[in-house]
Amino acid sequence: MVDLRQLEALRAVYAEGSVTAAARRLGWGQPTVDYHLKNLESLIGASVLVRSPRGSRLTPVGMLLLERAQEILTLSERAVTDARELTETGRVRLRFGTFTSAARLLPPMVLRLGDLGIEVDVVLEEVPSLVERSNSGEVDAALVYAVPGYELSFRPNVATIEVHRDPLLLALPSGHPLAARTTIDVPTLLTLHDERWMFAAAEGDSMDTIVIDSFAAAGHTLEVAIRTDDFQVMLAMVGARMGIALVPSLAAVGAHPGIVLRPIDDPAFVRSILVTVPAAGSARRPSTAVRQLVAAVRDGFTALHAGVDTE
Repeated sequence: MVDLRQLEALRAVYAEGSVTAAARRLGWGQPTVDYHLKNLESLIGASVLVRSPRGSRLTPVGMLLLERAQEILTLSERAVTDARELTETGRVRLRFGTFTSAARLLPPMVLRLGDLGIEVDVVLEEVPSLVERSNSGEVDAALVYAVPGYELSFRPNVATIEVHRDPLLLALPSGHPLAARTTIDVPTLLTLHDERWMFAAAEGDSMDTIVIDSFAAAGHTLEVAIRTDDFQVMLAMVGARMGIALVPSLAAVGAHPGIVLRPIDDPAFVRSILVTVPAAGSARRPSTAVRQLVAAVRDGFTALHAGVDTE
């Protein structure tokens, strides 16, 4: 069975570039580092280091082990921290990541979980970073979204639970020729190829990609007028006739003078909002605290959705 000290030695050599420097980093003697690395090589039957007068680097086998070692060491460190906190305070701490536009969920969710003895450390990042954190075990749970056909790249140790389906709406200025329609079908949507469109700040967002790909399939390239991740700013710009946009329905909470929001009559135009949790067969399993968090997130979306107004 692998010894965590073997993985610590491997990680330190990778970070420092030599066995000697790794020993200083860990506060061990160099023979101790060598001992654990040799035992690791005996365990797997292959070399993990290439040594030279200029230092040491990991072999391909060593790099594969390092990827898993970082996950295992992160989890072991979190386990010790959580156990200490529970012993000292009687409370459980969770690390929870969410994309910024869903941050409005946080205050009631944190209060609800706090009443249950669960403290939440929040990380606000974009979806690609949250996927990486979930894969590496740096967060206990994360809120992400995906559009059907544009799935996220999770490792087998990560499971997802859908907590909300968020229809995508076409935001148009009130006087737009299509504003009188109650819904927009895809052929009608494709007539908007000459409009100025607003998309997310970073390219590759699945909500933008489904629009771009739909128009590309019909032989059209869209003009991107403005990029922003602030949906309230985006909606205000639509009202000022600076462009049109596709926005999630949850971004439409409240009044938005000068614009209309119309659903797309196609099941592909929806955002699936997911909570990432440890997979049942992984080293971690969804704890009671994580299950309480999922319930709080789901209830939060139900409350937010009740306030959506499409006029």
